[in-house]
Order: sequence, then C-alpha cells, then structure tokens
Amino acid sequence: MIDDAQLNAYRISGEKVRVVRDGLKENDIRGIVVAWDDTHVLIRRPNRNVVKLDRNYIIQPSKEERIDPLSLDELKSEN
Repeated sequence: MIDDAQLNAYRISGEKVRVVRDGLKENDIRGIVVAWDDTHVLIRRPNRNVVKLDRNYIIQPSKEERIDPLSLDELKSEN
C-alpha cells in the first residue's frame, strides 16, 4: 500500500499518476491524486471524472514505465 507521504507529494506536485489494477494496460487509470483515506484514493481523470480506488493497487508516476503486477506476484512467490 502506498504511504500518505507519497500520496501527499503527488497531490502537491499535481503529477499525473497511473493506477495499475491488473495485467491489462487498457484498464489502468491515469489522473491526479485528489484525496485519500486509510483504504481508498480519489483520482481525477483528464475528463474531470473522479474515481475512487483501493490504495492496495500499484500507484506510480504516469511517465515511468508501467509495472506489471503479475511479475510482482511471481517475485513474491519465489521468495
């Protein structure tokens, strides 16, 4: 889960983030961090819709290369 300090840094900078929900790139949510609580984060998409997502998803800067959640699961199971 992403920590509050990182979410606050994304909110203050207005940096566009990518929320990786599954193995399909088409299902990623891109936008800016608006608010969060203990379990959810609100992302404002470019079309101004706000999406409420679980904080357990991978949240990364949009400009970085996409992290594949399936490869992360494989790494965890190997250890």
